[in-house]
This record gives sequence, C-alpha cells and structure tokens, in this order.
Amino acid sequence: MVCREITDRKIWEDFLLRCEEKTFLQAWNWGEFQQRMGNKIWRLGTYEDVHPAGVHGVVLAVKVKAKRGTFLMVQHSVGISEVLLDELKAIARQENCSFIRIAPLLLRTSENKKLFKDLGFRESPMHASAYEATWKLNIMPSEEELLADMRKTTRYLIRQAEHNPEIEIINSSKTEDAETYQKLNEKTAKHQKFTPFSLNFVKNEFEIFAKDNESLLFFGRYKGEVIASALVIFWSGIGFYHQAALDPKYHKIPVAYLLQWEIIKEAKRRGCRLYDFWGYTDPKAQPKHPWAGPTLFKMGFGGRAYEYVKTQDLPLSKKYWLTYFFESLRKTKRGL
Repeated sequence: MVCREITDRKIWEDFLLRCEEKTFLQAWNWGEFQQRMGNKIWRLGTYEDVHPAGVHGVVLAVKVKAKRGTFLMVQHSVGISEVLLDELKAIARQENCSFIRIAPLLLRTSENKKLFKDLGFRESPMHASAYEATWKLNIMPSEEELLADMRKTTRYLIRQAEHNPEIEIINSSKTEDAETYQKLNEKTAKHQKFTPFSLNFVKNEFEIFAKDNESLLFFGRYKGEVIASALVIFWSGIGFYHQAALDPKYHKIPVAYLLQWEIIKEAKRRGCRLYDFWGYTDPKAQPKHPWAGPTLFKMGFGGRAYEYVKTQDLPLSKKYWLTYFFESLRKTKRGL
C-alpha cells in the first residue's frame, strides 16, 4: 500500500460514489470550500498498486488554526490505515499541529473502537464539526409509501400546511439569498443560545456547491414572511439537510413539516436514494440534550438511526492537553 495526494477530481468523486457510508464533508467541493475559507487542505489516497484505478481509500485533511490549538482535522473519513495515518502524522508534524482529530464514518462497534485505540487514539472531548450519529431515510419508495411510513402527526401536519393558502415553500440557487437565511439563522441562534456559522461561511458553502447544482436554499413563508429555511446539499446520491433555521415565534405553524417534505421530494427528483437529516441523539436516553427536540421532529418522517465511532484524537505533543481540558470544560457548560 502507498499513499499519495490526489489531484484528479474524477478519481476522487468516482471512488466516493462507490462508497456506502459517506457525507459531503469528504466531497471534492468541500475541499474547495475549505480552501476558500483560508484553510490548508490535503486530498490523500491509498493505493494497492501504481495504477490510478487502484485507489483503496481517500481522506480530506484540513489544517485548523484555532484559539484552543492547531490540529489536523479529518471529518467523516471513509477509512483509515497505518500507511494513511503515517502520512497524516508527517503532515501534522510539518505543520506544527499538536494532534490529529478524526470523525470516522465507521459503525460504533467494539471492533471499530478497538481499531482506533490500537492506533493510539483516544476519544475526543468534542465532535469534529460533524455529527457522530445521524438519522437517515431511504427515499427510494414512492411519495405515497413515504407518507404512509411517517408518524401520524407528521403526516397530518404536512397535509394541514399543504392546504393552508398562507403557507408557501420556495427554493433558490442565488447566493444573495443566503443573507435571508442568515438573518433567520441568527434569530434562531439567539433564542436557542448557540453560536451560528458566519454569513461568510454560509455563503461560501452554498456558492461552492451551487456552481455544480449541488445545493439549494429552501424558504418557508407564512403570510409572506420567511419563518423557516434550510440549506441543503445534494451530492453522490444523497440529500443532506445540513443547516436550518426556524423563527421561534411561529413554532406552532406547521411550515417546517411542509418545508422538510418539499426538500425530500426535491431529493427524489434529483435521483437521490437517501436523505440524511444531519445529526441525531436518542431523545429517550438524553431528553435534555439540545438535539433532542429536533431529533423527535426528524424521526417523525420515518427512517432509522446510524451511530458511528465517536470523534477520535491522536495527541502529538503536550500542547494537546491544554485543548483537551478547554474543550472538556466547554462541553460541560453546553450540556452536551
């Protein structure tokens, strides 16, 4: 096995197209987005032979410079091996990173946990800006079948919203409409007490994927006012409900249900086979978790949970422990 950088987009995307477990955080365009945000990236591939078609695994690594420390981050990797890890270590040391953080898309089994432990990793105090569990829906069945498999209340609220002339769902591929989304997002963040992504982040993410027709902004209007919105990525046969906002004043208006249903139908029209609701926590086991309410909403549409190995850190210097204690304290304050 050898490891080298991949510079051919087709080789990269073709490999990921064949992967069962994946998210757009390993997409070629996510690397383009990271570069636009000023981050240094490496697209690495492992090969069984010298021929390009022999690619065995790919990893998008990003150098993160934060107040809590500098580290190499791999979000939603689709594989790990010793040859790949050796290359990541070499890059991390060259870039003065104090640790490597990986959020793997490997199911949360004892064997997979042991794999990382044997490689010297430890469980991270924080996730790597990516979920560790999610809720996915197979959208291959017909619309009628999908509706029939929903929670009765969810189906009723969709129908109620469809028959309400004051509710309208629209979508946009215009970058300037990201500002409309962000205004609502900031209002939501203030109410729910979290720090939202910046307008620059949202606009760049949307624009990078939109140029390849891989993203849309959805807006739910009530009496002409935008009260719900979502940024959705359509990539490699999957629709990703990545970012969303809802005006807290209108939580009793069922616009969010119809908005979600229209997104699912758009994903079907685009030939997607899966819909990823992006993030999950067990609402019974963790009823006070900030994601408990949103998860109950997502579950109403049908589907099932997928839980992956929790984010893993590989310490490379003593500086890592400053980050570890800082993030542990931050996690406790957030109630996560």
